[in-house]
Amino acid sequence: MSDEQRPPSPRRAELLARAYDYVLSHGLAELSLRPLAAAIGSSPRVLLFLFESKDGLIRALLAHARADQLALLSGIRRELAGAERGTVVRAVWRWLSDPSHRPLLVLWLEAYGRSLSEPDGPWADFARQTVTDWLAILSGPATEPTLALAVLRGCLLDLLATGDADRTTAALEDFLASSSAR
Repeated sequence: MSDEQRPPSPRRAELLARAYDYVLSHGLAELSLRPLAAAIGSSPRVLLFLFESKDGLIRALLAHARADQLALLSGIRRELAGAERGTVVRAVWRWLSDPSHRPLLVLWLEAYGRSLSEPDGPWADFARQTVTDWLAILSGPATEPTLALAVLRGCLLDLLATGDADRTTAALEDFLASSSAR
C-alpha cells in the first residue's frame, strides 16, 4: 500500500517527526534502522511496518524536509509578491544564511547530491523537484531566475563549507549590483 493509499496514522506521524529531528542532527548518509529506532523510542520492526522499507522511510523524510523548506520559502514569496528580484533574492539569502536553518540545508544538500548519484533510489527526482520549487520563488523572465538560483546555491555551498557569512553575502551583493546594472 503506497503512502497515498495509507490512512493517516498518528503513530506514523509521531515517529516521522522524531526521525526527522534525528536526521537533521545525524544526516541520512549512514542511516541505520536500529540506531534510529533506539533514538526515537521505537523498533526497526515498527518502522518497517509503518514505512514499508528503509527506502520508504527515507522518501517520507525527504518529503517532510521538502515540505518544511517550501513552507518557509513560500512565506517569503507571499510576503514579497510583486517585489523586484533583488529584494526577493536578498530575502531568500537571509533565510538561507540564517544559522538556525543550517541542519535543514545540510540535509537538503545531502539529498540533492544523492538524488544525482542514485537516481533510482529513494532520492529519485529530489534534485529536479527542488530546482523547480526554487525557480517558482524566483519567478521572472527568461534565464534570470536560473542565474539567481545558481548564484544563491553557489553562495550557500560556500557558506556551508566555510561558515563565512560576511564574504558570501558580499559576493551575493556584488552579483545583484552587477546584474541590476545590465
